[in-house]
Amino acid sequence: MKLKIAYQGVAGAYSNIAAKNVYPDSDYVPCNTFEDAMDMVQRGEVDFAMIPVENSTAGRVSDVHFLLPKTNLFIVGEYKLPIHHQLLGLKGTKLEDIRVAMSHPQALAQSAEFLKKHHIYPEQRIDTAKSCEFVLEYGDKSRAAIASAMAADIYGLEVIASNIETMDNNTTRFLIMSKNQMIPEDDGSDFVTSFIFKARNIPAALYKALGGFATNGINMIKIESYLESGTFVSAQFYVEVESHPARKAFQNALEELKFFSESIHILGTYCRCA
Repeated sequence: MKLKIAYQGVAGAYSNIAAKNVYPDSDYVPCNTFEDAMDMVQRGEVDFAMIPVENSTAGRVSDVHFLLPKTNLFIVGEYKLPIHHQLLGLKGTKLEDIRVAMSHPQALAQSAEFLKKHHIYPEQRIDTAKSCEFVLEYGDKSRAAIASAMAADIYGLEVIASNIETMDNNTTRFLIMSKNQMIPEDDGSDFVTSFIFKARNIPAALYKALGGFATNGINMIKIESYLESGTFVSAQFYVEVESHPARKAFQNALEELKFFSESIHILGTYCRCA
């Protein structure tokens, strides 16, 4: 039986490409939102969700970071996809014809210098590939989409300009979400462990809670803070560290974290993608 992989967007979206690369010969299920994709996993309707979490040029995908503290899913893997944006228009369109480019806010941000140089107005849409449908719907050569080469083939649009991303190394990092926790055996490889915790309301609690990772020689890759709903004083934190739960150093650090935390939610341990 084929795996079912949910992703936000429509066919040709970068999340669709990532899903195909990681899980070839599977069924790919488009969803309107990231939350919809994650909910499908929670309900058992699909096996995994492929969720973009950050980009090397435009930073974090804010919608996803707000969902992470709320999810009951586990992170079972990561994947880094080089992103090359194409400016897509109706057949026969020339670059000088284009006045508006439609795409997801991340794609617009990643192509900002090109758009500014050519005096093209960025117009936000829910998805890169979905923007191709709007180009066809408008039927107007002054409107283009920023999307993948795969989307150009799917929707029959012409590539007006290739690789318009500002940075040559433009890369998006995806998290693979599952209903079931899948911790790989510690074989000495590089692992990432992700967790969310709420620090106790005492002076220097955050410093003390995370101090155990420093004293045990564990590298912290990421920390993000979230204000709890309705307050400006109580926060929880999303953290990624380079370690595996089976390692003594991690266990020692976790014990110290527990002492200075009200709650800890381990989201997953997975092999670090190069």
